Amino acid sequence: MAVTSIIRAGNTFSRTAMPHLLLADDDLELSLMLKEYLEGSGFQVDTVPDGHLALKRALDEEFDLIILDIMMPGRNGLDVLRELRTKKVTPVLMLTARGEDVDSIVGLELGADDYLSKPCNPRVLEARIRALLRRSELRAESVENGPAQLIRIGDLSLHGGTRSVMLGDQPIVLTSTEFSILEILMREAGRVVSKDELSEFALARPLSHFDRSLDMHVSNLRRKLGPLTDGGERIKTVRGIGYQCLQQ
Repeated sequence: MAVTSIIRAGNTFSRTAMPHLLLADDDLELSLMLKEYLEGSGFQVDTVPDGHLALKRALDEEFDLIILDIMMPGRNGLDVLRELRTKKVTPVLMLTARGEDVDSIVGLELGADDYLSKPCNPRVLEARIRALLRRSELRAESVENGPAQLIRIGDLSLHGGTRSVMLGDQPIVLTSTEFSILEILMREAGRVVSKDELSEFALARPLSHFDRSLDMHVSNLRRKLGPLTDGGERIKTVRGIGYQCLQQ
């Protein structure tokens, strides 16, 4: 992370430097408005108007979080995200036009940490950004402070300190959100974890109505981890409640 010094006070965090954000959107008026609002809330914000510049800046520089609009000239946000995820795990929040559910789902499948429909309320955007940054801070503290806790269920092992997952002897690459979901499910293996609890822990925000992001992250996890050695499912959906990590 570009920001390394963090002070915790209760449930809030204060930084010794402003979080550095990259905002990629070809709507210059909207970008200016969001930049002014976020900078007034304590962020440093760089803006770019197209996908080519977004990818170059994201790969060449260190940002605490990247905001990508899906519809951009040059390269769209999904293309940028796809290439970015082959090289970096920087938290990414996608902006999608209202009602474009397919794009938001694809974004999550490609490794976005969260998404928000446009036009968006700047306060909601700020809240989503702070939630993602809090989760990144906790991840950095976990890696630094150790000792790390190893959780193993059958052929699946999760290392909390290094934020790594192994399936047998094969490493599994997960996004930060996917890792957080798997971590709580494995810690609570055998117990049904509610969607509300998962959202608070993994997304750092309350679950909202009609928000499918949590379901998509779980779906991605199932695809990456595959079935149990006996062919059964690793993560069971308990209808109307949440999810359960099954023990072998």
